Amino acid sequence: MASYGQRRDTLFTEYRIDEFLFQEKPAKVVFPNREPNGEWIWRARFWGHEPQTDKALLDKGFHLVYIDVADLFGNQEAVQLWNDFYTYCRDKYTLKKKVVLEGMSRGGLIVYNWAAQNTDKVACIYADAPVCDIKSWPGGLYTSKGSMEAWKTCLDAYGLDDKSVLTFKGIPLYTSTKVAEANIPVLHVYGDSDQVVPYEENTGKLKDLFEAAGGTIQIISKKGVGHHPHSLKDPKPIVDFILENSPHEK
Repeated sequence: MASYGQRRDTLFTEYRIDEFLFQEKPAKVVFPNREPNGEWIWRARFWGHEPQTDKALLDKGFHLVYIDVADLFGNQEAVQLWNDFYTYCRDKYTLKKKVVLEGMSRGGLIVYNWAAQNTDKVACIYADAPVCDIKSWPGGLYTSKGSMEAWKTCLDAYGLDDKSVLTFKGIPLYTSTKVAEANIPVLHVYGDSDQVVPYEENTGKLKDLFEAAGGTIQIISKKGVGHHPHSLKDPKPIVDFILENSPHEK
């Protein structure tokens, strides 16, 4: 692990921030301005984009943590790195066992894949326009626009090709059933005009499988909104969901 040295972040200037490299990946930990309560939210993607939920939780004593694994697309290497970062954060910052996971867009991949293997460590999941099936995005095999460049990187990350990916089960559509079976509360927010990560190919399919596995998922739809911006102008419904499902023990 290496320190960045001089602080670089310009988005959370009102808070103390630790910035460093963890296993060669950029990482950040933001501290609340009030007495910490040991609770924490782990953002998986788009650092600083629509930060209103993060800041609301910081103001309630949460830590905010982040490590950049975007180009691993939630594969097993990313899961192992998150395992290590989880242990590091808990030990160094005295955080509670259960963490709130925040997955925006492709962040949904690592959030669900990590949670499926660490159900005892997850308080709840807030996913925002999350990628639930790599065949939708970045693959573009259905109605999504997809991304050819990201698709190649994604296939390489998983060791897949155009044929083997068609039957691949290591994606949130399927790994989320472990989350459902563990009764972990889940909230998805999405735009009903999203053409990048369409609801029908991602959250809609996950919802059906999640509920079939016995889970309960809350859905908030944003009328006329595309893939961006994420979150809500007033994050209160998201913040309330997280607070209602936050841990009360170490």
